[in-house]
Amino acid sequence: MENLFAALNAVLSFVTPVSDFFWDFPKMFSFWKNIPLLGSFSLAIIVLVGSGIYFTLRLGFIQVRLFSVGVHTLASRRSIKAGISPLAAFLLSTAMRVGPGNMIGVTGAIAAGGPGALFWMWVSAFFGMATAFTEGTLAQIFKEKRGDTFVGGLPFYARKLCGNKVWVGTILSLVYIVYALMCLPAQGFNVVTSAGAIAGLARHIQIPVQSTFYYVVSVLVILLMAFMAFGGIRRVSRWADVLVPVMAVIYAVTALLLILFNVDSVPYFFKAVFEGAFKPEAVFGGFLGTALLQGVKRGLMSNEAGQGTITMAAASAEARHPCEQGIISALGVFLDTHVICTMTGFIIVMAHEWALDPAAWKAAGTYGKFLFSVNGLAPEMLQVMVQIMVSICFCLFAYTCVIGFVSFSEISANRISSSKGFINFIRCLCVFVAAFGIACNIAGYDLSNLWAFSDLGNIIMVYCNVPMLYLGLKYVIRAARHYSDGHRDSFESEKVLGIRTAYWNGEEK
Repeated sequence: MENLFAALNAVLSFVTPVSDFFWDFPKMFSFWKNIPLLGSFSLAIIVLVGSGIYFTLRLGFIQVRLFSVGVHTLASRRSIKAGISPLAAFLLSTAMRVGPGNMIGVTGAIAAGGPGALFWMWVSAFFGMATAFTEGTLAQIFKEKRGDTFVGGLPFYARKLCGNKVWVGTILSLVYIVYALMCLPAQGFNVVTSAGAIAGLARHIQIPVQSTFYYVVSVLVILLMAFMAFGGIRRVSRWADVLVPVMAVIYAVTALLLILFNVDSVPYFFKAVFEGAFKPEAVFGGFLGTALLQGVKRGLMSNEAGQGTITMAAASAEARHPCEQGIISALGVFLDTHVICTMTGFIIVMAHEWALDPAAWKAAGTYGKFLFSVNGLAPEMLQVMVQIMVSICFCLFAYTCVIGFVSFSEISANRISSSKGFINFIRCLCVFVAAFGIACNIAGYDLSNLWAFSDLGNIIMVYCNVPMLYLGLKYVIRAARHYSDGHRDSFESEKVLGIRTAYWNGEEK
C-alpha cells in the first residue's frame, strides 16, 4: 500500500502548479499585467464572471424576472411518469452543490483574500445564476429518455451542439468521470473523520484514527456508498430528498443561533465585507485581485455554476418546459452561495479570529480556522453542542457529495454506453476509489494533492463547458422567450427552436 501511495502521490505532485497556472493565466506575463484594469484579472475570472454578465444581459436578467416562478414551481406538487420531479432534481443538485466547500471553501477564501472575498462570491454567484439557467435549460433541451429515466447534461448537449460527433460526448463523459474519481477519496474520508469527530465530542475523548471505531465506520460508509451506487439515480434522489433538507436546516439553525448570540457584531460583518471587497486588509495581502480571485474561485467550487457538473441533475427531471428546470438550476446557485455560504461567512467574519489570535489562526488548517470561529462565537456552555451540530452538517455535506459524484458519473457513463455491465463497472470503480482514499487516510497517508486536483478539475470543466453554452445560447434565448410569453406547460423543439430533439418532439406526452 505504501509503495502504491508513494507512486500515486508522485504522479499527482504536478497538480498544484498546473492548477495555479490555469487559474492565474495569463497574469504571470508582464504584457498582460500592463493592460489597464483587464490586466488585474485572470482568464478564468474573465470567462466565469464575464460569461455570467453576458448571459444575464442576453436573457434580460432572467434570474430576477423568473425567481418567483422558480420558487412556485418548487413548491408545487405533481405526479411524474418518468425520471424525477423538478423538486427532486433541485435537491439532487443541492446534494452536490452544498458540500464541505460551503464550510472550508468559504473559510479558505476569507483566509486568503479577506472578508471582501465573500462580496465577490455574491457577485459572481448572482451572474452565475444566469449561467446555471443556460446550462440547466440546455440539459433539458437535449436530454434523452432511457426506460423510465432521463439522462443528459454536458456530454449530451455538447455532442449535439458539436454536430452530433460521438467522440465529443465520449471525451467529456470521461473527463467528468475522472474528475469525480479524483474527488471521491477526500470526500469519502471526510464522512469518516466527521463521524469520528461527532463520536469523540459526544464522549469527550479524541478517538485515534487507527482504531476499531474508525475501521467499523469506514466499512459502514463503503457499504452505504455501494448501496446508493447500485440503486441508480432514483434511489439517490429519494435519499437526497431526505438528507438535503435535514442538513440545510441543521446548518441554518446553528448559524442563526451563533449570529443571534453575537448580534452586536452584525454591523462589523457588513463593514468588513464591503470595505474588504475594494480595500483588502494588509494581513490578507492587501490586493483587490486576491480577494476577487478567491471569491470567484471558491464560489465556483461551491455552487459549480459554469462547470456543467450539475447539468446531469437538471436533465433527469420530468419538466413541463426546458426553462422550468433552467430557473430551478439558478435557484440552486442562490441557495448554495447567497444562503449557505453566507452563513459560513457570518461565522468566520464575525469571529475575526485572525485579529484576536493571529498565531493560532495562522497555524490552524482550513477546517481548524472554521472551528476556531465557531468556538469564538458560541457561549462556553454550548460549544460542544454547536461543534457536534457543525460536525453532523460536515458529515452530511460530504456524504451527499459522494453519492452525487457516483450518480452523475453513472449518467455520464450512459453517454458512452448504456450496457448494464459498463454501468456496473463505473459504479464499482467509484466505490473502490472512495474506499482506497479512506484506507490511505486511515493509514496516515496524506492525499493533499487531491484537493489541488479539485481546483484543476473545476477550471478544466469550465473551459470544456462554457464554449458549449455559447454555442447553445441561441436555443436557450428562444426557449426563454417562449417560456416568458406564458407557454409553460407545452414545448415542441421544432416549433420553438427550429430543431428536432430526442425528447421534446411532440411525442413525449
